[in-house]
Amino acid sequence: MQITPQLTIPFTVPSPGGPIPRSANLFLVIGKDIILIDSGVRGCENAIFDYLQSLGRQSAEIAHLILTHAHPDHIGAARAVMEACACQVAAHGAERDWIEDVAIQERERPVPGFQTLVGGSVVVALELKDGDRIVSEEGVSLEVVHTPGHSSGSISLWLEQEQAVFCGDAVPLPGDMPIFTDYEASVASLERLRALEAEWLLSAWDEPRHGDAVERRIDEALQWLELIRRTVRDVARQSFDGDALALCRQVVPLLGLSPFAANPLVARSFAACL
Repeated sequence: MQITPQLTIPFTVPSPGGPIPRSANLFLVIGKDIILIDSGVRGCENAIFDYLQSLGRQSAEIAHLILTHAHPDHIGAARAVMEACACQVAAHGAERDWIEDVAIQERERPVPGFQTLVGGSVVVALELKDGDRIVSEEGVSLEVVHTPGHSSGSISLWLEQEQAVFCGDAVPLPGDMPIFTDYEASVASLERLRALEAEWLLSAWDEPRHGDAVERRIDEALQWLELIRRTVRDVARQSFDGDALALCRQVVPLLGLSPFAANPLVARSFAACL
C-alpha cells in the first residue's frame, strides 16, 4: 500500500474583483486497486491520470472515488474520473442531492464560475454514514468519520493502519476564508478528530501535519473559530439589522481577511455564529 504525497492542483475562482487563486489537495491510496479521495475541480482529472501514469498505473485501476463533501473543488472532476474508470463513487447521504444534480447546488449555493469548476453530475453508488468502512482488494480499510460543520455531510476518513486521517475541509485554516454552515458542529468535529490521536492529518487545503503538529493544528483551528465567533458577536451587538452581508463586510477587516472574503458564503458562516 502507498499513500501519495498530497497531489496539489492549483485553480482560480473568477470574481468581480479578479481571479482568486486556490488549490485542491487530493490523495490516492494505492495498492492492488486505487482509492481516490476527492476529485478536485473540472480538469483535475488530467493531473490525476498523469500522476498515475508516472507511477506505471492506469486510471482504470481507480476502484473507489470517495467525496468528502459536495463543494465544487471536491466534486468538479468526479464525472470525468468516473467516465474514465467506471469507479464506485461514495459520499455521505446529506451530500447526495448536490452531487447527483449539480444544478441544485448551483441554485442553492451559487459561487462565481460554478460551471467552469464543476464538470457535471455523478451518481453516488455508495451512500456513506458514520462508522462505515471502505475496504480495498488487499484489505486496506478506510473508516468513515462524520465531521459536519463545513457542510452537513462532510466526512473524514480514518486509515488506522497508518494512523492517518483524511479530513477534507473539516479543519479550517486560520487566516483563510471561513466556510461553515454550523459553528457548533464544526467545533464538535474538531474535538472528534483530536480524539483520534492521529499521527498524520491530511487536509484538502493545508500541508500535511505529523506528530505533535496534528494536535497543534486542530487547536489553532479551534482558536480561529472562537475568534470568529467572538468578533461576529461583538459587531452584531453594536449594529446588526439582519443583513448578513453587511455584517460580513464589517467583520472581514477585523479578522485580517482579504476583501474577497466579504461574500455571501463567508456571510453565511458568520451568520452561523449568531
